[in-house]
Amino acid sequence: MKEVDARGLSCPEPIMLTAEALKGANEPVKVLVSEPHQKTNVEKLAKDRGKKATTKEIETGFEIVIE
Repeated sequence: MKEVDARGLSCPEPIMLTAEALKGANEPVKVLVSEPHQKTNVEKLAKDRGKKATTKEIETGFEIVIE
């Protein structure tokens, strides 16, 4: 599983890193973000790309697994 650690980064960096990780990905991509608005943006990106995003809250923010 690819992992993108975007905690503490400012927008649009989490989205750009996630989009890059999704290019040609044949496996799930795990994205770590620290802010609720970043979580929403990553979930929207996944939906726009026809992917399923599963989110859970973790101690340092949010973990989104995109499949």
